[in-house]
Amino acid sequence: MGKILGVVNQKGGVGKTTTAINLAACLALEGLKILLVDCDPQANASSGLGFQRDDNRHSIYDVLVGNSAAEQVILPTEIETLKVLPGSKNLTGANIELAAAEDRAMRLRQALEPVKGGYDLVVLDCPPALDLLTLNVLTAAQILIVPLQAEYFALEGISELISTLERVRSSFNPVLTIEGVLLTMYDDRTNLAQQVTETLREYFKERLYKTVIPRNVRLAEAPSHGKPVALYDSRSRGTEAYFELAGEFLARNQMESPRGAERRAALAAAKQSPARVRFWPYS
Repeated sequence: MGKILGVVNQKGGVGKTTTAINLAACLALEGLKILLVDCDPQANASSGLGFQRDDNRHSIYDVLVGNSAAEQVILPTEIETLKVLPGSKNLTGANIELAAAEDRAMRLRQALEPVKGGYDLVVLDCPPALDLLTLNVLTAAQILIVPLQAEYFALEGISELISTLERVRSSFNPVLTIEGVLLTMYDDRTNLAQQVTETLREYFKERLYKTVIPRNVRLAEAPSHGKPVALYDSRSRGTEAYFELAGEFLARNQMESPRGAERRAALAAAKQSPARVRFWPYS
């Protein structure tokens, strides 16, 4: 399929990287082939999957400036069907080095073109800024997930992001759409969270995900161990929430995972098999 999903918000600290890592991991654990591309100079998506910072390792920076092809830089992860194209601090320089290039907004799209067909989904983790790297993500992606905290300032930031999306659509990428808005670090005990949720629901309607990501200690701990939360603590609330998000994402995009197909087939077989009559004394 090769669909490309961007996880985008120009505001920092809203759970973009956490969502990119854990949604990608949950979809991969469901049997889909996933490529996670770390477009942030902080490279937190890479370290969150166990790849510590290494200045000698090739990264998406080398791909963007034309020093390497994407397939040469992609790395395997602990999950068999999840691959990562790592980031690096050198990406900070890409904003300057590519500024004069005529195709500066298209570099990421061009780089992913040869490899995207080998994956069911490519997930792009975006930096917390409306810079050239973010422009590349918006130009390459077909659909976006926008993580938001249920706070007042989040409502202000979303209007700026939507304005940017309109400009990108008209200039570079007419198919770009917001697939969903996701509430993260959610605490339903506060009135503010409930008020912001209602405001977002009125504006975005069905595009607001029913799934919400709660504040969860295990979600915060997992990156320090270089693991997605599903591998760090499979029974945590964070794991449950991201598997729920993965299911909702698949349903919205009319996709079925291999594990989902297996569960559906097993359920159908169980319904068709005749009931076994047992006589006392039971054996």
